[in-house]
Amino acid sequence: MAANPKITFIGAGSTVFMKNIIGDVLQRPALSGATIALMDLNPQRLEESAIVVNKLISTLGVKAKAETYSDQRNALSGADFVVVAFQIGGYEPCTVTDFEVPKKYGLRQTIADTLGVGGIMRGLRTVPHLWKVCEDMLAVCPEAIMLQYVNPMAINTWAIAEKYPTIRQVGLCHSVQGTAMELAHDLDIPYEEIRYRAAGINHMAFYLKFEHRQADGTYRNLYPDLLRAYREGRAPKPGWNPRCPNKVRYEMLTRLGYFVTESSEHFAEYTPYFIKEGREDLIEKFGIPLDEYPKRCIEQIERWKGQAEAYRSADKIEVTPSKEYASSIINSVWTGEPSVIYGNVRNNGCITSLPANCAAEVPCLVDASGIQPTFIGDLPPQLTALIRTNINVQELTVQALMTENREHIYHAAMMDPHTAAELDLDQIWSLVDDLLATHGDWLPAWARTSKKVQAA
Repeated sequence: MAANPKITFIGAGSTVFMKNIIGDVLQRPALSGATIALMDLNPQRLEESAIVVNKLISTLGVKAKAETYSDQRNALSGADFVVVAFQIGGYEPCTVTDFEVPKKYGLRQTIADTLGVGGIMRGLRTVPHLWKVCEDMLAVCPEAIMLQYVNPMAINTWAIAEKYPTIRQVGLCHSVQGTAMELAHDLDIPYEEIRYRAAGINHMAFYLKFEHRQADGTYRNLYPDLLRAYREGRAPKPGWNPRCPNKVRYEMLTRLGYFVTESSEHFAEYTPYFIKEGREDLIEKFGIPLDEYPKRCIEQIERWKGQAEAYRSADKIEVTPSKEYASSIINSVWTGEPSVIYGNVRNNGCITSLPANCAAEVPCLVDASGIQPTFIGDLPPQLTALIRTNINVQELTVQALMTENREHIYHAAMMDPHTAAELDLDQIWSLVDDLLATHGDWLPAWARTSKKVQAA
């Protein structure tokens, strides 16, 4: 084992996200001498990221070193850990397509990157590139652990496990810990005093326990407090996303008895209840931010431009801890110091009420042996039933990719809860035709079609 790890970052042009991950890593003493291999196809973004990493190294006074690559396999050679963060097709043209084409059919979305017709298309664009990363890893770093930060997370994790089962991988999201912080904020309780246990699938895991540590060391269930605060109008409190007041998740808490770990923006389009043509009263009542993701993309692009210039001209870069799990995982595997994270992995019976081959999000122990998921057992039946509606879409998308059967793309869209609540079968088939034709070469060859229809 080398004295210091090699950490390869595929998609290093995501400069701000890369800075947060690498900043976390370099603040850990055991990792401060790491080799950071940055890989991106955009030379300008790659150069900007290299400047940021070198200034992080200088600011922290550590012995790490940065390397840059345009060739993926060379960047991966000898890696111990592989961080993957890219968006195939970008905001333009692909995100725009995923929103604008469905709108012609009266199908409106909020985020459209993990489920629904937008999530299906993103999965078709993304998985083949993740598979190429896996192929290169098997060739030059077969024991490395992939830390996968790419959406659609569940589809990606599932597809990697199906085609490359020997790849050591975990899909990572900050929704579990981020939502716990948000709920602590709503209840005016310090986050450090909260204890929780969550399980499900990415973006649709639920807090099975959500508790507050008392002065005598015991724990009190906080669900009655959350329900009371919502019914009395004291929660959700403003201050997280001003465009979305977070009422969807609180409303679903009153119906299901459990709080979901991903945002109301997402949850509104994972279910058939909130976004309906001709029901603007629902949009207003629950504060649903339609077209939220394109707005964020535009804002992020502008913010990245300003931040990249600021980083380029700064002598030092401020380093503050993020809430991402990557550095904790790398530190635990490298040193053997145990930690617990929430990760997306092949279920393999962890959640007994969900399919064994789906991608489950569960607490995982991390140490020198790697990432070890914990056993959950059955979820409450109402949670299992709702989660399965999303798994149906994920499974059919993965089947389309594995078998190169284009019919399964239509089947996946047909099973999507929001799409099926808005469109009839002819509309769904026409919409998928239109999306496949518009995306064109961004899709794998077997999925492409020249058939484009004019929406009524």
